[in-house]
Amino acid sequence: MVVEVPAAGGDGVRVRVASAGICGSDLHLLPWNLPLVMGHELAGTLADGTPVAVEPIAPCGSCDACVAGDTQRCVRGPAMVMGIGRDGGMADECVVPSSALVRLPTGVAVRDACLVEPLAVAVHGVRRGRVIGGQHVGIIGSGSIGLAATVAAQAAGAEVAISARHDRQREAADRLGAQPLDASREYDIVVDAAGTSASLAQAVDRCRSGGTIVMLATYWDGDLAVPSTSLSMKEISLVPATMYGRVGPSRDVDVAAALLASRPEIADAIITHRFPLDAAAEAFAVAADRSAGAIKVVLEP
Repeated sequence: MVVEVPAAGGDGVRVRVASAGICGSDLHLLPWNLPLVMGHELAGTLADGTPVAVEPIAPCGSCDACVAGDTQRCVRGPAMVMGIGRDGGMADECVVPSSALVRLPTGVAVRDACLVEPLAVAVHGVRRGRVIGGQHVGIIGSGSIGLAATVAAQAAGAEVAISARHDRQREAADRLGAQPLDASREYDIVVDAAGTSASLAQAVDRCRSGGTIVMLATYWDGDLAVPSTSLSMKEISLVPATMYGRVGPSRDVDVAAALLASRPEIADAIITHRFPLDAAAEAFAVAADRSAGAIKVVLEP
């Protein structure tokens, strides 16, 4: 529902929200009735008009994980994540830590920059999977995370093939230069962007012996069935990946913003619907209906 709430407060920088994407996680979280403003995919402008995307976390900055650059593993856990443990970006404005700001490269429209967050998830997964040039990468699932993983793997120099359940997803994958996943071949690295026992089993089937599976999805089913015999016999490495962090001075979110700038077709391929904030209920209904052609649905306060 859309309600009036007090103006965002607390320490940090005020961001006037221009775009907030609806993530698959938001659809799963909706029945939880979290007592907060949702939204962790967001971009907007600062008081001086500077356009920014937001890395939607408020890590402590001092625990061992944060010091190592692995802010996604901060001891604060889910409490630090906007839209999950604290108010998020599906509002007219929000307050974020200054460390969360992502300056947008020239050419990136702020109405598209909510894609920086899912692209950062993919960048982090590709880094965790050690994707390099010349490899063949297969992706299971062609929602926004699967398509973002396509872009990130291509940027690493890999050749990408992806599975698609719906026509609109196939169209987006074609536009991004991915081939259809070939059921008769195996891939060096397989990215599970669907997050079910069935998709993980498919990933094991499509992964070559000695290859790697990147578990990029969130597995909401709880108990995950793993084809352990095939996994062991093929000596496949399972690599989970969550959110985004930093490698040396390079943040995953900044790499994601650069990717969005370098390939203007990304936004048109992935964003399928835009709604004003007052139409949030309709926007969530559309986002839940993949068969009707929704990939990324964006709210524009």
